[in-house]
Amino acid sequence: MPAPSANAGRLKQSVSRWCYQDIPLDRLCAAAAGMGLQGIDLLQPAEYDVPRRYGLRCTMGYAADVMTIANGLNRRENHAAIEQAFRVGIPQAAKAGVPNVIAFSGNRRGLSDEEGAANAVIGLNRVKRIAEDHGVTICIELLNSKVDHADYMADHTAWGVRVASEVNSPRVKLLYDIYHMQIMEGDLIRTIRDNIRWLGHFHTGGVPGRHNLDATQEVNWQAVARSIADLKFDGYFAHEFVPVGDPLTALAQAVRTCTV
Repeated sequence: MPAPSANAGRLKQSVSRWCYQDIPLDRLCAAAAGMGLQGIDLLQPAEYDVPRRYGLRCTMGYAADVMTIANGLNRRENHAAIEQAFRVGIPQAAKAGVPNVIAFSGNRRGLSDEEGAANAVIGLNRVKRIAEDHGVTICIELLNSKVDHADYMADHTAWGVRVASEVNSPRVKLLYDIYHMQIMEGDLIRTIRDNIRWLGHFHTGGVPGRHNLDATQEVNWQAVARSIADLKFDGYFAHEFVPVGDPLTALAQAVRTCTV
């Protein structure tokens, strides 16, 4: 049975490229368009134009490869290189119609969360005008430090909200990864409701294991999706799970589950 079109729902759904590396990007785009998805997440600049052939867009781009999960905004010595990269990457994203670019806090490596947050605010204040001038949103990803990314600093919503609120730009927000925040915090719906003004993008992924959004998982995906839609969230809700079984069947199931 074909999946219902995500266009029938209130959320703009997309899918992360890296989870489907064995499928050529053109084929993934064609399948995504057939499911009613609106874009492909986490593409490199050389790939930005591919989704456009299928009526899609890149919904989250990589615009500063010098910034990594381990080495990011929480250290001042990284700021000059990040700024230089964004001065090239953000205009490139804007030209291709990419609405968001990803950013990372970096690992603690002995740095206090207080100092790391202060440093991240300084770094983002250096680049926020670039994002504002080009209509592109920098999204700092929240990741878990318990299972997948040991020592990552932006591992709680409160840390990210502090940084985003101090920068106070409409073009600096958080990438709220539901998989990661379920592991670290739980209390998903309340946290999303309380902080929606700072959330620019969502990622999915089943807990435990980061697999299909099905009955083996502990998150009530339809309830979470509905709560986000009820807030009139107008960004993208991107599937970022490692599929078990036929990958496109798993993606179609996730689309069906989150079409609310």
